[in-house]
Amino acid sequence: MHESLLQNISKHVKLSPEEITLFNTFWTTKTLEKGDYLLQNGKVCKTDNYVISGSLKAFYINPEKGTEEILYFAIDDWWATDILSFQKQEPSMYTIQALEKTELLQIQYHAFQNMLAEIPRLERYFRIILEGYTASLQRRIVINNTYDAAHRYADFLENYPQLAKRVPQYLIASYLGVTPEFISRIRKNKPKLN
Repeated sequence: MHESLLQNISKHVKLSPEEITLFNTFWTTKTLEKGDYLLQNGKVCKTDNYVISGSLKAFYINPEKGTEEILYFAIDDWWATDILSFQKQEPSMYTIQALEKTELLQIQYHAFQNMLAEIPRLERYFRIILEGYTASLQRRIVINNTYDAAHRYADFLENYPQLAKRVPQYLIASYLGVTPEFISRIRKNKPKLN
């Protein structure tokens, strides 16, 4: 189960055989069935979670509308964690739920700190992952503030084609801040977007 994460790490950092053996001791596996919660609003995020297979959604409930607002999705070879809650060990503002049967590798907060102390070169890997996550958030903010809904959807399809195939349309609509009917109309009409 650790192989996919180790392959991901090897794209950025080379670990020695001894470091790989040590690395494996810090992680445990977890299986979520469809609908199971990885994290619930108000609970502390105790683990960092790497998705081996499956898919999850992170969301919060809009207090004014009572609607589910999608923050992000996570599929194979992605991470699913409330970074702020995990880092500060304080209650999460959102919920993470399995959209299908999902296999995870997990590391507890204190084990994560110990792992970084014992395998310092992993600091670089997790910095790169965090930089990529931050960049994608910045990009999403710009796109949400400057693109109309049709262009946001086209951008989503272009940048996340694997998500478009695996995630229900109504959840994609929530992620984009549009209605499912709007996406249905776009898909039906297939307008050309520049």
